[in-house]
Amino acid sequence: MTLKKESQDFYKYLRFITIPVVFIGFYLLSYMINPYRPWSSFFHRETSAILGEWGFVLIFCFLITEICLTIARILDRKIPWVSHPLSRFVLQFSIQIIVSILFLYFYMNASLTVFGGQMKFSDLNSLALRQSFVVSTLLSVLISLIFTGNFFLQQWKAAMLETSNLNLKAAELKQIALESELQSLKMQLDPHFMFNNFSTLSALIEDDTNAAQHFLEKLSRVYRYMIINVHKNVISVEEEIRFAEAYFYLIKIRLGENIKMQINLSEEVLKKGIPPITLQLLIENAIKHNTASRSKSLTININEDEQQNLIITNSLQRLNYNIPSTGTGLKNIESRYRLLSDKLPEVTETEDLFIVKLPLMNI
Repeated sequence: MTLKKESQDFYKYLRFITIPVVFIGFYLLSYMINPYRPWSSFFHRETSAILGEWGFVLIFCFLITEICLTIARILDRKIPWVSHPLSRFVLQFSIQIIVSILFLYFYMNASLTVFGGQMKFSDLNSLALRQSFVVSTLLSVLISLIFTGNFFLQQWKAAMLETSNLNLKAAELKQIALESELQSLKMQLDPHFMFNNFSTLSALIEDDTNAAQHFLEKLSRVYRYMIINVHKNVISVEEEIRFAEAYFYLIKIRLGENIKMQINLSEEVLKKGIPPITLQLLIENAIKHNTASRSKSLTININEDEQQNLIITNSLQRLNYNIPSTGTGLKNIESRYRLLSDKLPEVTETEDLFIVKLPLMNI
């Protein structure tokens, strides 16, 4: 529902509440201003006379309510409550009081012309006339108070709902961050991951000291990145790419030419934002579910499309046996995007490719 339609509905339903209140308020104010009127004989008159007066008053209440709500609608566009509360308050009350007095004057003249016969406005009792103007003014103030009070009530409810949603979103984001941190810590402490890396490092130390030192630098970069950035919500694509390259280097040392990764990104895209460890999860997911051999290498490509989304593809060559998968990696990515952006990742699978499109964010 658009904001304009919500405003129209607000005024439509408000009048059904306001008109009966104004009708009752008319008689209460009339009694308070002139208690000496023979109110005890009010219902002793003919039914037609009572209904005629009620009809006259009801039409008056309806018209003055419509006038006040029209003024409020116009002021909503010109001087909103949110941006100019004091000016709006003074102007709305002033305009409604002046307009209600002018309306009563023309309404009574029109009524006398239609129903008053030879009676003119000047023939009316001056005291009763002043009392009518006071009642009209007070009714316009009452309508304004009803509208203003309801407006601020709606604003308060909206603010409370927004606060509640923000708190819920923060709690969900915290939960997702904890899950992401746990996933990262699991990878750090995964015996297979650690054993493979240490075994590789040990072999490199014996064969090539320089390569071993380079491997150790990449390994420390991977762990340092995860420790520092796992608590963050968004990180630059450039930093994420450096981490992904370091992580991929560790994998490539073990798998050799069986696995390849190509990156082709513009400088503008590198400055965009992405949830941390997203690429690592996708690389890990590709390696976990696909075969990689010298004759049929596993290729991972990281590119961008025309809308500057990150496109991660890997050749689809499923393993001959099934590995139990909880889908935690993709679910974690989607959950974080759901909380951080209005755009979600898109996963597409063809005969030859597994494709993930990641929307990027401004940092």
